[in-house]
Amino acid sequence: MGDEVLVRRDGGVGRIVLDRPRALNSLTHGMVLDVRAALDAWADDDTVRVVVLTGAGERGLCAGGDIRAFHDDAKLGGAGTRAFLRDEYRLNELISRYPKPYVAVMDGITMGGGVGVSAHGSVRIVTERSVVALPETRIGLVPDVGGSRLLSRAPGELGTHLGLSAASMTPGDALLCGFADHFVPSAKLPELLDGLDAAPVAEVVARYAEPAPAAPLAEQREWIDSCYAADSVEEIVARLVASGVPEAKQAAEELAERSPTMLKVTLSALRRARSHGSLAESLEQEYRVSCAAVAHHDLVEGIRAQVVDKDRNPRWSPATLAGVDERAVAAFFEPPAEGDLRLR
Repeated sequence: MGDEVLVRRDGGVGRIVLDRPRALNSLTHGMVLDVRAALDAWADDDTVRVVVLTGAGERGLCAGGDIRAFHDDAKLGGAGTRAFLRDEYRLNELISRYPKPYVAVMDGITMGGGVGVSAHGSVRIVTERSVVALPETRIGLVPDVGGSRLLSRAPGELGTHLGLSAASMTPGDALLCGFADHFVPSAKLPELLDGLDAAPVAEVVARYAEPAPAAPLAEQREWIDSCYAADSVEEIVARLVASGVPEAKQAAEELAERSPTMLKVTLSALRRARSHGSLAESLEQEYRVSCAAVAHHDLVEGIRAQVVDKDRNPRWSPATLAGVDERAVAAFFEPPAEGDLRLR
């Protein structure tokens, strides 16, 4: 094990702590492999009854993958990033079918890869501090880590809105959209986590869980469902602008800042994911799309603008939705040169 994932046993509880707090516990390849190794070791260990995932520090569970590393590697051809994604997606799929209760504490910032290691678990807890998002379109990427499946199964067109705009979810929104199961005040987490070795998980969680807080997205369903039901990003934007709803206009302005290519690829990925029969199928599609994104201009440029130079002024190519050829979008769904992920 490396020094960025803490793994320990407390009686019948296996505890995994993402321990990179200065980087908001963002995932490196080594961290993914360490989490996988712990889960593999405990899967057939009868002395481990439940696994708990938490993040070190006070700011969040995990802010996602180490995108600065993606940026540097993509400029060199992207082989390291593709290897990371392959192992990350395999971990996401394992979590979804883990044979023991997998308790993910989504306290604070839980984004991107942080969603992948939490929202596929069997017991998903949010607190009043939770901020949950799949923000990939902000950096010239597409929702991944099984996010396309989660988004495609959210009520109405909420997932389409969240996936395209990269908007954040409140705790109530995360519960509404199927990213979490229980709301527990952060002050009660220590007692809950300490109690997992003494009683069944469901009993302990029920003892500390409280009613779900309000979900702001629920109040926006009318315009979201109407506008995002369109068959193209261009029509979605047109409906948002014409709706007369201030929040819809803001959403249109946010979409104007995203990579036109990745918006179109994201919409296609989400629509396709609606017919998928399993998380594995969605992850296999995401691997194709993500490998293509690693080779695309907009990923390096998006990370440069947001994280490296921080000028917040990405120069997308093509720069407009009209400039994105549908054949180019379809190419994102072709098998990568090194082969498919093959989870099924």
